[in-house]
Amino acid sequence: MVYPWGTTRRFNAYADYFRKIFGERVQKLTVNAGFTCPNRDGTKSWGGCTFCDNRAFNPSYNETGKPVRQQLDEGIVFHRKRYRKVRKYLAYFQAYSNTYAPLEELKSTYQPAMEHPDVVGIVIGTRPDCIDSEKLDYFEKLARERYLVIEYGIESINDATLAAVNRGHTFEVTRKAIVDTAARGINVGGHMIIGLPGETREHWIQSAAVLSGLPLHSIKFHQLQLIKGTAMERQYRADPGKFYFFELEEYLQLMADVVEVLSPRLVVERIAGEVNPGTAAREGWGMRYDRVLARFEEILEDRETWQGRLYNEPLTIGH
Repeated sequence: MVYPWGTTRRFNAYADYFRKIFGERVQKLTVNAGFTCPNRDGTKSWGGCTFCDNRAFNPSYNETGKPVRQQLDEGIVFHRKRYRKVRKYLAYFQAYSNTYAPLEELKSTYQPAMEHPDVVGIVIGTRPDCIDSEKLDYFEKLARERYLVIEYGIESINDATLAAVNRGHTFEVTRKAIVDTAARGINVGGHMIIGLPGETREHWIQSAAVLSGLPLHSIKFHQLQLIKGTAMERQYRADPGKFYFFELEEYLQLMADVVEVLSPRLVVERIAGEVNPGTAAREGWGMRYDRVLARFEEILEDRETWQGRLYNEPLTIGH
């Protein structure tokens, strides 16, 4: 069976999408450009999101202070050892909020990536409260020249959860940023955490329905992971009963439920996350992502289901 996204895989996979766009595999190169966030520097709060420490996700070549071009070059060397046939790359500005600076500073930061001969596009990770019309004007022009994704940290659609993790904004701010960005013809990605304290299976199923009603292009799901040294680790040590961490099979069954109600239009970039060795405060699943993904696809096949099988009229929150 060929599904609405044009492949025989049971979900709208990111890797397949890029093969259609570029004709071959495209690899992301993460970049740490030295930005911070408004809930870290005191503009809105201090300490950042309670779950966050980017050192758990950044590869070794992403040392703060290295020029962007050097990080890209070292990233290419790093990835070519594993993916020898990869020739095209996306520069992924990942660490913290990569639109949290004056526009001229942002332009000079992105320029080395746009000039790199092997970089075919740019992904800019940021917060929805770190965007404005001036920056969107620039990104709209840039999107006409290069493949561009603005990836917003959504994390939750529930305002109580966002407040509890010290996010510093409401879901309405997220919704508006997604709508305004997509209206400029820019690809919009989103990042969601499954398992934040106080949320339930019903929350996550509803989240998939709500996100399906927004003009998102792609979505990335990560299970909650407890990172050493974070405020959330301290909260967990003080009151572990408020937290629940999924076993692998349980999580993948839940993600099959989530994907069933997700719009087939949305490209699914990830269904789970990984952290760097030695950074997790709790033992993980002990399995690389490619094996996790393979098991997820087995579950979809065993259940004879696929992305969007139960997709209905999308839910909306706010306007």
